[in-house]
Amino acid sequence: MEDNKEIIEMNNNENNKPDIFDKIMSLPILNILEPFYKKNKSVLLYLFFGGLAFLMYFALYYLFGTVCNLNEIISTILCNIICITFQFFTNRTYCFESHVETKAQFFRQMGEFFAGRAGTFLADMLITFVFITWLNYNEMLIKIIDQIIIIVSNYLISKFWVFKKK
Repeated sequence: MEDNKEIIEMNNNENNKPDIFDKIMSLPILNILEPFYKKNKSVLLYLFFGGLAFLMYFALYYLFGTVCNLNEIISTILCNIICITFQFFTNRTYCFESHVETKAQFFRQMGEFFAGRAGTFLADMLITFVFITWLNYNEMLIKIIDQIIIIVSNYLISKFWVFKKK
């Protein structure tokens, strides 16, 4: 019961404080972009942290594959686990400013996030198999279209399912 009170109190304090990105956007020169930022904050931060996760993925893949000499399957699995976990916490905290009242709700939210990412991963594999492996379409064109679909799907799943406002 004590843990639940701490979580509720922490969430109430977080709701009233501007985050680091709000503070950056209020700086001179950047403050001219503040109305656009406030209107599109969740999308902009989603793209920002998605970009960081993208860079982190390739740095980790290099580290695991080249430095640690792990095979590509193990490296890929580790990179995905680490990057999806990073995305969960950054999406939850900055992009969607999601707050929960109990540990159970937190773990449910985390499970939904990982389930959503597993679903889009399967969609990614299906698109790749059908359009590249089976139909032999242009690989790079399909992967670009595929990634746009995956990014938009992940955003919508996060916004309307995992981190939806109550």
